Amino acid sequence: MKVNIYGEVSTIEEGLKTIQSRLGLQLSPEGIPIKIQQGKKIEVHFENGRGKIIYDKKVQFFRALGLFLEKVTKENQSVQIEEEAQFETIGPMFDFSRNAVMNVPRLKEMIQTLALMGFDSMMLYMEDTYEVEGEPYFGYMRGRYTEKELRELDDYGHQFGIELIPCIQTLAHLEEFLKWDAAVHLKDTRGALLVEQETTYEFIQKIITAASKPFRSKRIHIGMDEAEELGRGVYLNKFGYRDRFELMNGHLKKVLEVTKALGLEPMMWSDMFIKFASQTGDVHYDLDIKIPEHILEETPKDVQLMYWDYFHTKEEEYDQMIQKHKAFGRTPAFAGGIWVWNTFSTNYGLSLRTSNAALTACKKEGIKDVFVTLWGDDGYENNVFTALLGLQLYAEHAYTKGNVEDEKLAARTEFCTGVNQEDYMLFNALDYLPGIPADNMSQTNPSKFLLWQDVLIGLFDTHVKGIDLKSHFEQLEEKIKSSRNSNRELDYMFDVPEKLSAVLAVKGDLGIRLKQAYDHRDKETLLEIVEKMIPDVIQKVQQLRLAHRSQWLHVNKPFGWEVIDIRYGGLLTRLDTAAMRIEAYLNGQIEKIEELEEERLNFNRNVEESTGVGWSSYYYRMASPNVFFHVLPIY
Repeated sequence: MKVNIYGEVSTIEEGLKTIQSRLGLQLSPEGIPIKIQQGKKIEVHFENGRGKIIYDKKVQFFRALGLFLEKVTKENQSVQIEEEAQFETIGPMFDFSRNAVMNVPRLKEMIQTLALMGFDSMMLYMEDTYEVEGEPYFGYMRGRYTEKELRELDDYGHQFGIELIPCIQTLAHLEEFLKWDAAVHLKDTRGALLVEQETTYEFIQKIITAASKPFRSKRIHIGMDEAEELGRGVYLNKFGYRDRFELMNGHLKKVLEVTKALGLEPMMWSDMFIKFASQTGDVHYDLDIKIPEHILEETPKDVQLMYWDYFHTKEEEYDQMIQKHKAFGRTPAFAGGIWVWNTFSTNYGLSLRTSNAALTACKKEGIKDVFVTLWGDDGYENNVFTALLGLQLYAEHAYTKGNVEDEKLAARTEFCTGVNQEDYMLFNALDYLPGIPADNMSQTNPSKFLLWQDVLIGLFDTHVKGIDLKSHFEQLEEKIKSSRNSNRELDYMFDVPEKLSAVLAVKGDLGIRLKQAYDHRDKETLLEIVEKMIPDVIQKVQQLRLAHRSQWLHVNKPFGWEVIDIRYGGLLTRLDTAAMRIEAYLNGQIEKIEELEEERLNFNRNVEESTGVGWSSYYYRMASPNVFFHVLPIY
């Protein structure tokens, strides 16, 4: 489309030139005239062959331009749109600490998409994946970003009006750095820093300086969530027991001295203060918690608290927790989540329900700063681009006073990402097995545990017994195949789900079939398993691995893929061993297969009471009940 964009264009020219090819725009004096001017809200007008765009923040121009193109291209008639931002800040937080560090080209691609959606910020969650001068082991072989890369990304976001904000850790969640001998002097427990020592604060000065230096933003997230181990390792042995609230408060004040000296505006996760108020000390979401006055009064005021919650599905539950945060004397920031972690799937049933409830509450309670997290726990087998439908929902809430209409969400998603809403929901089906009640509220993750579990040991077999996995995954594979369109920029992200469905159609219940055949001494079926079924699974797993590797290297830096490679290698060699064991039994070389003599128990004891088919957060627990590594004391 030829367009002639004129008026107040100086602030948006650079970004417009960058994104024009993606939008299929040709800037020409002979194109559709579109007048640009700044105002207090977004307005998009088109009538009699002429257009006008009014915007407030820079990024809102790109959202407005997208709305203009979407409507004019589809309707080719008069258009009148008005939108008003509901939040002062709206942005995703990408997890670059669980092996998948997005490469610079894909992150730039993501920034363009965020601009079209209307996000004005983006958090980069980096526990140790950024460069720190004088700390060679910090992020060593982990795909850390260089200062130059972060500056380049900040410049790229700036042309669209997107603020990049570093999100780091200054207390806990530092296992991947503290594992090195070079960091032993900073270590309290496996993941927590040793507080109340000068060398720790010298280190914190270095990491905060390094993390903030490449960015224009003065905001920085200093983490401090899930620090239950605080003071319980080296500190306890050296200094004895101290109240954790006192320890954390003292540490926080020292960290805030650093941020103040650097002219930064810190924010932090709030969960530890809520946990300190609970009777057990570890209940983050107890809606009956009453926060003691001394915690409310003594918590430093010069840090923004961020309330994170991706579990609740009722608006009133978020209302209650927001009120508890307001008792600290300030309005918190909020962080929801799109469930992309611990699975190959993206749980859209749960994600969309929790997000709608949370964002409605945030608007009602006057929350100004809203973020959405996309965690990558346990190696990030998933692909963050599969979450774009969820991100679009956040963007639409950010410019809609009431509820977001499904029709609008679908249209905006397809325009901004090139993929329709129905196709995004195919990712959801990987974990949404027959019989699971609506929306998969229990966060069950069979797409992961059915792949990685061992066919001879079958830790999750009782969970899926009686479910027609073959039909479910065969149908899903065909649905994905029929949805494919090689002309779509993001079509590659369907390759892994398609091939995973092919694997699970034959492997999903293979352990169950194997155990039943063995128990009934059905040697004919055992022979079929060893000669046909296992070779078929091996072939399909090899195809899945290659597709997964291609996707990973397209989206992420290569570091971290070795973990997934090792998982596939383990799966393939265990399938080979299973075939060898069955053959030895059939040939009379062994009298019994000891693994198949064992009774099959539930992995999750209370799975019958849940709405799903079970959950495990860790690959190594899915693959084997035996020792992968010796767990030493927490320090």
